[in-house]
Amino acid sequence: MSVQPEIVVIGSLNADLVQNVDRLPKPGETVVGGNLETFSGGKGANQAYAAGRMGARVRMIGQVGSDSLASLLLDSLRSAGVNTDSVGAAEMSTGAAVILVLPDGENLIVISPGANATVTPALAAEKLGGLGERAFVLSQLEIPTESVRESLAVAKGRGATTILDPAPARALPGEVLRNVDFLTPNETETAALLGEPGLALDTDSDLETAARRILALGPGTAVLKLGARGCLIVSERDSLRVPGFKVVPVDTTAAGDVFNAAFATGLAEGRTLEAAARFANAAAALSVTRPGAQNSVPSRRQVDRFLKEPGG
Repeated sequence: MSVQPEIVVIGSLNADLVQNVDRLPKPGETVVGGNLETFSGGKGANQAYAAGRMGARVRMIGQVGSDSLASLLLDSLRSAGVNTDSVGAAEMSTGAAVILVLPDGENLIVISPGANATVTPALAAEKLGGLGERAFVLSQLEIPTESVRESLAVAKGRGATTILDPAPARALPGEVLRNVDFLTPNETETAALLGEPGLALDTDSDLETAARRILALGPGTAVLKLGARGCLIVSERDSLRVPGFKVVPVDTTAAGDVFNAAFATGLAEGRTLEAAARFANAAAALSVTRPGAQNSVPSRRQVDRFLKEPGG
């Protein structure tokens, strides 16, 4: 029986420090908020955790700090079966996001990169040294861009399949995108990649045109994540729309991360592109029906059952 290809996630590990407030303080003012809650997060860690929950063979590459938050993040990954041997420790604080949540659900976020900033190109290349050619490498943009560029180049050089989630949204140089097999932007990230923040993506024609423009930047395939509308997959020769699922959303946090993890898992299992995208749409849909980031990730059994239900 053949061993399933390894999914390697290189990216950020953050502790999310969340507090509910009635209103934001004015300069120099102190207000009383709700209980401070700490959750495991970071786009890289979220994707590794979700892939583990999907049943994939997963290894996480990244950096935590030398504080108590590091254990929280590592324990969470291990609980999902993720191999954390390639997560190092830097003599500084663990990456963190301080999040203030207002009564209407609107939030304000301040990110401290912390140890994530110590994922250097040299470290990325070293940790990817034993990569197999059947592997899948997932990356995002919460570690230094030059390290993302190096990890993608190393992965492609070893014959691995590369998947880049271009978030947080920004423009990227061609030298990064040319080493990407699957680029998975949402609508905001699509506009940022094209340098047009106000870009209209209302119609199928708009989406198709935008995807073709993204392909011209260098990636092999563009997978536009469209939330409840599913996704659009465009390569040089083909275009495929994969519909989403109707659910009642509670919290969309980390839905994109769940999509990427499930998409990579589907491909690693040998599914067709359409089947992998449908699996990813289902996993992401389930994730928005519950609050939080990693704690919103469904299990493999839950996704499989959801797909067997009427309308699934």
